[in-house]
Amino acid sequence: MYAIVEMAGQQFKVAKDQKVYVHRLQTEEGKKVTFDKVLLLDDGGNVTVGAPVIEGAAVEAKVVKHLKGDKVIVFKKKRRKGYRVKNGHRQSLTEIVVEGIVAKGAKKAAPAKAKAEKPAAEPKKAAAKAEAPKKAAPKKETAKKPAEDLSSKTVAELKEMAKAKGIAGISSMKKAELIEALNK
Repeated sequence: MYAIVEMAGQQFKVAKDQKVYVHRLQTEEGKKVTFDKVLLLDDGGNVTVGAPVIEGAAVEAKVVKHLKGDKVIVFKKKRRKGYRVKNGHRQSLTEIVVEGIVAKGAKKAAPAKAKAEKPAAEPKKAAAKAEAPKKAAPKKETAKKPAEDLSSKTVAELKEMAKAKGIAGISSMKKAELIEALNK
């Protein structure tokens, strides 16, 4: 039996009693960890693929120790320019041992973010109620909407409207001047 599971942002193929090195976890050494993002599960030829995860499946593991990975040398050079930079990096890792793979009945861990989002939603409602009187004010300004409608009309149509209203000197007016004269 094996599973493909997402741990610390990476996907791993794991089996029971396997050692895996993952990015540093915030769990103390000796504690148990449950990973519920199981993407694929193979139980003796019976393959289950999640969409995107398998509900109720989990991988239980124990944190063995925290350590640093091998040093990686990053060397940059630009020829004939005198530019050389040497840099090193050691990744922080956590060694875990897979203790078991649960196909069904695993409890999903409640994310801490969900609890934080609920109080944040209430101030948004209060802000929406506070904005409600502000939304009533633009309704009074509906008298200015003909200015927007006039901008979509052609100059010839605006000149005809100006003639009907009895505005003088429309032959030399531009579109903006016609709209301004019609709104008065």
